[in-house]
Amino acid sequence: MTGWKPLPLAVACLVMLGSFALRGQVSPDVPYERLRDAAKEPRNWLTYSGTYFSQRYSLLDQVTPSNVKNLEQKWMYQAGVTGTWQATPLVVDGVMYVSQRPNDVVALDAKTGRVFWIHRYVPPADQKACCGANNRGLAILGDTLYMGTLDARLIAIHTKTGRRLWDVPVIDYQLSYSITHAPLVVKDKVIVGVGGGDLGVRGLIAAFDAKTGKELWRFNTIPAPGEPGHETWEPCPPESSTSLNDANYCDREAWKHGGGSIWLTGSYDPDVNLTYWGVGNVWPDYNNKQRPGDNLFAESVVALDADTGKLRWHFQFTPNGQYDFDAVQIAVLADMNWSGTSGKLMFWANRNGYFYVLDRTNGKFVQGQPFVKLNWASGLSPTGRPMQTPQPLGSITYPGVQGGTNWYSPSFSPRTGLFYVSVWEDYGTYYGVRVPVPYREGRSVSMGANQPYVPIPGAPTIPSIRRGPINNWTEVAGNGAIKALDVRTGQERWKFDTTDVSDSGIMTTASDLLVSGNREGYLQMLDARTGALLWTNNLGGQIVNAPITYMVDGKQYIATISGYALVSFALRD
Repeated sequence: MTGWKPLPLAVACLVMLGSFALRGQVSPDVPYERLRDAAKEPRNWLTYSGTYFSQRYSLLDQVTPSNVKNLEQKWMYQAGVTGTWQATPLVVDGVMYVSQRPNDVVALDAKTGRVFWIHRYVPPADQKACCGANNRGLAILGDTLYMGTLDARLIAIHTKTGRRLWDVPVIDYQLSYSITHAPLVVKDKVIVGVGGGDLGVRGLIAAFDAKTGKELWRFNTIPAPGEPGHETWEPCPPESSTSLNDANYCDREAWKHGGGSIWLTGSYDPDVNLTYWGVGNVWPDYNNKQRPGDNLFAESVVALDADTGKLRWHFQFTPNGQYDFDAVQIAVLADMNWSGTSGKLMFWANRNGYFYVLDRTNGKFVQGQPFVKLNWASGLSPTGRPMQTPQPLGSITYPGVQGGTNWYSPSFSPRTGLFYVSVWEDYGTYYGVRVPVPYREGRSVSMGANQPYVPIPGAPTIPSIRRGPINNWTEVAGNGAIKALDVRTGQERWKFDTTDVSDSGIMTTASDLLVSGNREGYLQMLDARTGALLWTNNLGGQIVNAPITYMVDGKQYIATISGYALVSFALRD
């Protein structure tokens, strides 16, 4: 068990108590076949996005638009740590498993909230995870849970006892790598990627043997010489400079630290044996002059053979990016009759402001439409390539640096045919002068602009990834909304406006109920067909995860995280 670290005494005691707490209960057993057919057992929530298709749609229908007013809180678990809590829990046969900051795993009774055990993993103090000490969730196979850590390790934990089974490094964390997303289990493999794109890492996706932790394959999201896609890291032009003091600076080895991180969980289609992963921003984020070419596979989706890790196809949303438009959003899969396609489709609301439909068997562009105000491109070509229109210095670019949407999970309802997404509406950013950026291995680095977050006129505050004081908000700063898009046209069917922007994901059910949250701390239930508000409850803390639903002993529960509290609701008895 290479890399295993002994548990501190206090943590070992928690694990021991957990094993007693679960005595008498059947240890969860989740073979691959259950993961593959997860949609057939909606009482559970078996993957980060519910199923391999990542629709965040549940067949449960006990809670309906007509009785949702009878929801009441059933239990609450209060975390003992602080910071934004972005995790999505798993629920397996009445047991809930959830990660909490920085790398704890908690097992609870999904009916009562009683804690069975807590497994604590303490990353080293010198870990360099970009953008917060987040962990977004877990994966399960058999009787084992899997979690990535802030110091870029993959660990396996026994579901019943909470004991660590193995612990392996994915890559050297001291080079600014981390893992913040929930792993994806496919067959006998655990697949993870690494974060750190804003720190100049070179991204990767790797698969490990679920029983032993042995690495089985690795795919570099930024290709080296001789690998497909490297030709898009073009040579520096003759007139460029090698001096960082020259505005014409060009990095001759830009691909070696080209970004392309992975920080959200991929999707999987068992029929074609492809796993789909969104790839993060290119580095440096803003100075595209420093790295000529399209810069594959940054800001793209890649389709990999799940057995070998070989690239089958890719589609790049924002070539030669200069806006920090990560393409890590969730790939939502659906099977539909659609003329001219295989019927196997992928829906994608991208940070760049466009909603895309792709044929997921070959990556062919089917259609694309803007879903928020944008001006960085004038449209999409017949192949889906953006016709870029960079705005002059001093002009506002829409959408702003946080994008039209970001990492928060969307939902697709096969019943309504609508795609639901949390958006940042009418939100723009001034991008400053692009400046040369030196790469410093394992150290904090600039992203390539001297003033990337300058407020626009009339907006005294800038929407960011943190909740701000509402009295400073103005309409010019933009607002949040939930939008329902018709997947066949890309057109907006309805919109539910909120004052503050939102970081909450969305879940829908077979009773046409839509569940989401917002920064103001409200858990909200909408009619998925009309957008009408049906029920709301102020939980007090911002909701920055995506709600889930599950069933125990014949009762449907809806759970979310607000602030530092995990809360579960069900209909009044």
